[in-house]
Amino acid sequence: MLLVRNMPRLLKQFVPPLIGFLLGYMWRVLDSSPLETTSNLENDLPLFTGPSSTLLVLVISSPSNSLLRNTIRETWLSVSKKNHNFKAFFVIGERSLNSKQVYDLSQEKVRHDDLLLLPMHDSYGTLTSKVLKSFEFSQKNFKFDYLLKCDDDTFVDIEKIVDELEQQNERTLYWGFFDGRAPVQTKGKWADPQYRLCDKYIPYALGGGYVLGRSLVQYMADNSRMLELFNSEDASVGTWLAGLKVKRKHDSRFDTEWKSRGCSNQFVVTHKQTQADMKIKWKRLAKYGSICEGAETKVRLSYNYDWSKPPSECCIRSDHSLP
Repeated sequence: MLLVRNMPRLLKQFVPPLIGFLLGYMWRVLDSSPLETTSNLENDLPLFTGPSSTLLVLVISSPSNSLLRNTIRETWLSVSKKNHNFKAFFVIGERSLNSKQVYDLSQEKVRHDDLLLLPMHDSYGTLTSKVLKSFEFSQKNFKFDYLLKCDDDTFVDIEKIVDELEQQNERTLYWGFFDGRAPVQTKGKWADPQYRLCDKYIPYALGGGYVLGRSLVQYMADNSRMLELFNSEDASVGTWLAGLKVKRKHDSRFDTEWKSRGCSNQFVVTHKQTQADMKIKWKRLAKYGSICEGAETKVRLSYNYDWSKPPSECCIRSDHSLP
């Protein structure tokens, strides 16, 4: 009888807090941001399995560049993977696409099974994040010794790259065409207002194509949440690796500056290529073992990076013998 008489008081005391707790919990669940539920790449991308590869190639692309991707598939990525131990994927951000882009990418993925779709917006402003996320995913889901990052307007002599990598065992390799004098831009598309370390970028390999040993990829993937995302993707990588024990290898056979230096049959990576350029280079490479149509051309001189001098004095264009 006493419990019955006290029931209204007990209900008044305990029911409101309980209702408040339940409503608060439901609000938090319903109000969860989509970004929070898709922040782990493992939950959004398929897990690729298979044997270890000497080289993992990540071609940074964009949703609308399907013709470039097809050209790459038909040319330098058509090299036999049975005879050369590599895997290759095109990296694309899949957020905020229109219905046609979604459909086209889904069909492309079914046909080729070589798209690495990241849960993020795809734009130049997100390029650094895109590259870093691709490193994270690759580290967690692929077995590889080295990683080649390049753009979808880059031509690569993949056979030569793989063959040379198989002759060495350097897990901290950072291989490409380095620059140590590049000024930090303050205006325009390439402005980098967050880069306050110096008025010039720390030496880095230019982004048209560079190779990283697995240990370096692992370091960036494991520490991705602590890395500052600068506007320049390639300069960001150089800065992130600045304090590590890295085997930096400058190679003038990487033609990866803002404008191609011409055509040399020694080039292993050539940036700023059109679809027609790639088809011509591939046809000659497959038939003759060289990429230049006719005589080699040189628009401007290259340089050897002098690591014994300060970065501002690193790169003198004076050697006419360099490719």
